[in-house]
Formats: sequence, structure tokens, C-alpha cells
Amino acid sequence: MSERNGSGNGGANGGGDWRLRPGRAEDVEAVAELRAVVMRGDLERLGRYDERRVRQRLRDGFSAAYTSVIETPDLPLAGCVTLRPEGTGLHLEHFYLAPGLQGRGLGTAVLRHLLDRADAAGETVRLSVLRGSAARRLYERMGFTREAEDDVDVYMVRQPAPPR
Repeated sequence: MSERNGSGNGGANGGGDWRLRPGRAEDVEAVAELRAVVMRGDLERLGRYDERRVRQRLRDGFSAAYTSVIETPDLPLAGCVTLRPEGTGLHLEHFYLAPGLQGRGLGTAVLRHLLDRADAAGETVRLSVLRGSAARRLYERMGFTREAEDDVDVYMVRQPAPPR
């Protein structure tokens, strides 16, 4: 069953029309390719890009059960995101948007939707982002704070927002 989302107004303030559908095992190759395209610049900047490994790491960790595919009217695989149980909270990973859709509010809208669900369940959300990645600004705007970092990744956490 798909989740219907999106505001229908497009632009930077709403992300336009979109929906999340459950991931399927057959999505793995398309998602691996999206990962390779989206992460290439940051991985090259860090001296860590490997044509085969960037795809294989996704294949090795892909879980259709916790992955959602982001669809728009024009693009059946506009992006993806995985939100899986981990310890006492949730781990957000594999959040990728097609390059032509980045910077238009879609990532913010999808992330806000997922975090609203996590807040309602009282769940802490953790993630890692590559050092120097522009995505870190989005995560900080959405309430994530730095928990730790290493030479490659910044580990971030977001506590559930109090009920309104």
C-alpha cells in the first residue's frame, strides 16, 4: 500500500506531488544506480569513490522491508529512503533523490513526513552523512545534531519532538 503525500504546489516550499511506495526486492539495482550517481561527487571529494563498491554497499545493505521509493508524477523512481529499527530508535539511511529534483523542497517534504511519524511514535532517529555533504544542512534544519564524526562520516541524532 502506498502513502499519498505532497502538497501539489511544487516549488521549494512544498516539494510538489509525490508519494512513498513500499520498496521491493526488484528495486535494488535501480536504487544502487541512483546511489552511485548521487554520491559520486562527495565520494570523489573524499577520495573514496569506487565504481563497483558504491553499488555493492547498497546491494549488501538493501532491505525492501524498510525502504520506501519516492515517486512523482513524472518519475517512478524519484528517490528512496530507508528507515529501519535500530536499538531503541530508528536509523535513516539510503536517502537519495534524483539530481534534477534536489534543492526543490522534495527532500524536506519527505523527511518532514518521516520525522512526523517518528515523533508520533516517540522514536529517536539517527543517521550518518558524508563529511562536507550539502545534505547535512537539510538534516540540521530538521533538528539533527552532531553526535560524533570520523574521517568520512558525521553521525547525527534527532530526539523526538514533543507533542503539539
